[in-house]
Amino acid sequence: MKIVFTGGSGRFGKIFKSKTKLKNVFYPKKKELNILNIYSIKKYLSKKKPEIVMHAAGLSRPMDMHEKDINQSIDKNIIGTCNLVKICKNLDIKIIYLSTNYVYPGVKGNYRENDPLLPYNNYSWSKLGGECAVQMYKNSLIIRLCMTEKPFIHNFAFKDLITNFIFQEEFVKIIPKLIKHKGIINFGGKTMSAYNFAKKTKKDIKGVKAFQLLKEKIPLNHSMNLKKINKILND
Repeated sequence: MKIVFTGGSGRFGKIFKSKTKLKNVFYPKKKELNILNIYSIKKYLSKKKPEIVMHAAGLSRPMDMHEKDINQSIDKNIIGTCNLVKICKNLDIKIIYLSTNYVYPGVKGNYRENDPLLPYNNYSWSKLGGECAVQMYKNSLIIRLCMTEKPFIHNFAFKDLITNFIFQEEFVKIIPKLIKHKGIINFGGKTMSAYNFAKKTKKDIKGVKAFQLLKEKIPLNHSMNLKKINKILND
């Protein structure tokens, strides 16, 4: 099986390269495959003839960039994804899209894959915009992720933010078990506060309340129901 991985030079892409056990994975540079140029996509995928495109390219951090420069957010996370989906459909290539748990409302937590969605910031809206295109193509898999770098990169963590953080390395180990599936899958770690998760690798990390730092109320429970992924892994 041949896989084309977009975003190989990004933070997660570098971890994926170094940790994956999958073979025949190609990591095109932007000059080889530009997600904003549909002819570039078609040329590269027609040449490589992969069975799967794993789409991790896009704009994530800094989060405020999605508020300051919506053009870049729209281009990289929505239009680029739409372009990939169209060519994958034309060439009958499966697409695996790495999304985020922040597409859920973040109010009650324990969100299932078929629960209503309501992003609260431009980053999560841009990821949901990408999901819309992927959902239209049935030969696809959307993975709603909650992952971060190891060790925890910040000097503080929210005590009141409940989520499912997992380290990138742990997700890479699981990917081979997911690539045959289609639809939508939530993926993350045990439900806990961001602060308790961060303490795993930073014992002296500072715990703060979200409102103390942000001076505004934000949704604080983006935890996901993981029954579907646990069933997949246990079968």
